[in-house]
Amino acid sequence: MEQATVDSTPNNLKVETGMVGAEPVIRVQGEVTLGTAPQLRAQLLASARQTTGTVRVDLSQVSYMDSSGVGTMVYVKREIERTGRRMVLIGLQPRVRSVFELTHLDKFFTIVQADGEMGGP
Repeated sequence: MEQATVDSTPNNLKVETGMVGAEPVIRVQGEVTLGTAPQLRAQLLASARQTTGTVRVDLSQVSYMDSSGVGTMVYVKREIERTGRRMVLIGLQPRVRSVFELTHLDKFFTIVQADGEMGGP
């Protein structure tokens, strides 16, 4: 598994790219806040450039995301879509999912509970 890690103080944020079957998945762990969002954006975009097809982002280990994190996800999604690809968010914890629902971004993003629910490339 290829791994790239971003650490940010005081909240450690870990980002790694791995494979689920034959498909690449970017896994994010920790809290996404004003302090970690810029590093997350850079890492997601770098990881997306190294893959083809749908960009799968596993957020199941993200315990907290503030508005800057949500803004980062919107920015990354738009950048990925400019290349004719799509982005899917996987496994949002209830606390994180509620942020997307309150802002109605659950309609903007493709959000699935498990990687197998995505269907198609």
